[in-house]
Amino acid sequence: MHDISITGDGRIWGKNLYRSSVDSKQSANKAIALLNCRNVTLKDFSILHGGWFGILATGTDNLTVDNLRMDTNRDGIDVDACRNVRIANCLINSPKDDGICLKSSYALDSARSTDNVTITNCQVSGYDEGSLLDGTYRRSPVKGDRYPTGRIKFGTESNGGFRNITISNCVFEYCNGLALETVDGALLEDVTIDNITMRDVKSPIFLRLGARMRGPANTQPGALRRIRISNIVAYNSLALDGTSAISGIPGHPIEDVSLSHIDIWYQGGGLDTLHTAIPENEKKYPEPGMFETLPVYGLYVRHAKNISLTDIAFHFSQPDQRPALAFDDVDSVYLRHVDAQHLPDTKPMLLTNTTHLTLADAAKTR
Repeated sequence: MHDISITGDGRIWGKNLYRSSVDSKQSANKAIALLNCRNVTLKDFSILHGGWFGILATGTDNLTVDNLRMDTNRDGIDVDACRNVRIANCLINSPKDDGICLKSSYALDSARSTDNVTITNCQVSGYDEGSLLDGTYRRSPVKGDRYPTGRIKFGTESNGGFRNITISNCVFEYCNGLALETVDGALLEDVTIDNITMRDVKSPIFLRLGARMRGPANTQPGALRRIRISNIVAYNSLALDGTSAISGIPGHPIEDVSLSHIDIWYQGGGLDTLHTAIPENEKKYPEPGMFETLPVYGLYVRHAKNISLTDIAFHFSQPDQRPALAFDDVDSVYLRHVDAQHLPDTKPMLLTNTTHLTLADAAKTR
């Protein structure tokens, strides 16, 4: 189908849509589903309780999503194996799953990439369902480790890959942070992320190259490279399993990542865990916290190459016994104007099997 528009100041209420097709015993459990479409515009309406997906677009090209308000019980907007996509001016509240999620699954029986995507001027959050649209912004107590999700994510379905993606001018509140993941053998490359503010988030920045390898047999691990992330402010990030991380796997490093003008305030309160072994979890579902409590509170980098940090500041609100930074099996690290708060008897940075470290305008520690 082609040349489709759904516009207007109305509301789709999926009151009988469940969190999954298993719960509802049917596969059509989405507020809006698009398959192999082109030239589609979704604009100016709201969705309440959207089911497994509020919007699922698969193999859909030339897609515009503008000025939507969504309060849903699982994923908000999912873009799978699509090209030329513009998502702008949307408010997405999805406490139990992702807010805006890019995928490249095998749903079309082939590995088709998701390319040429812009996401701008959006807000994602994890308030109680319904409380975005009614304006109350309620927050129920967190149960166990189930912190509200509500984020912007690439993956985990990643057979076809992701190329040419830009995210800018977005707000995250009471949810997970950015997640860029490729674990099924595909490329994730050429991404810029700029002007993001976050508050009360888990793991502000999470990059993962793994080897779950869901898809055709004998597929090899993919690549995650050429990522630029800049102008990020995050306040009151989780302390223990909320460390930002950039983690590849042995023999398959994440490459060419630049972080600049980033200021993150963590809750702090962590204990010394320097002697705790960190599992690789190569085949595990990629998710912040998958390595449990990391030995640093700020940024953990492992199995990577050509990592640049410029004008970076990490702080804690409560004393944290862990260093701010760790580099493990990393080749070529460039640090310039890195301000890493740490306790007087704690090292600011851990280096393990790391080569070609450059300190320009010496990194500050305090």
